[in-house]
Amino acid sequence: MDFEGFLYLASIWVLPVILAITMHEAAHGWVAWKLGDDTAKLLGRVTFNPLVHIDRFGTVILPAILIMAGGILFGWAKPVPVNFARLGHPRRDMVLVAVAGPAINIGLAIASAIALHLIQFLPEDGREWVLRNLINSININLLLAVFNMIPLPPLDGGRVAVGMLPYRFAVQLAKLERFGLFILIGLIFILPFAGRELGYDLNIFRWIVGVPMEFLRGILLNAVGLI
Repeated sequence: MDFEGFLYLASIWVLPVILAITMHEAAHGWVAWKLGDDTAKLLGRVTFNPLVHIDRFGTVILPAILIMAGGILFGWAKPVPVNFARLGHPRRDMVLVAVAGPAINIGLAIASAIALHLIQFLPEDGREWVLRNLINSININLLLAVFNMIPLPPLDGGRVAVGMLPYRFAVQLAKLERFGLFILIGLIFILPFAGRELGYDLNIFRWIVGVPMEFLRGILLNAVGLI
């Protein structure tokens, strides 16, 4: 890939990724603030400024490497700090704070799908670039929403499960948080690699994220009249 091609590829991915993670993290902080915990607010994390949410390696370097290598899109932003003990109803509000991130991503995916109807009104020279940004926005936001709802701490779905499960089960699940990232890396990268070496399809990521994402995308595009 030449430098010009790299710049074009970056230009159609960077904006959707940054907007998706910025809104996701800001939503967590805003809901926590409204429910009684101003930790994120005092640290300046309830903002649409992407610079305070970006993790240099997890948000920029790793996704860029994976996209250029033709692999899956994977990365992370700086997590918004939340003191759950300061929330009005800690277990219930934990669920609301956790759901806020994926919910805003679903909203962005819907907005991007609706905006596809406006492509025809743009100057012809810019249509393709905007089209690719919007398509990537739909895919990225649906991916983030589905992936983050996996019921494994520290993902949002893990927080939801901890907040909704009976106490004794919630405590056991919460203990997995310190190992959560390693479990994810194993499921997403190591297990599929081992499967290919052994001649088996062990791509669990495709089963638990890719299939639901495709299902949601079909529903969304049908709902806005694009298919």
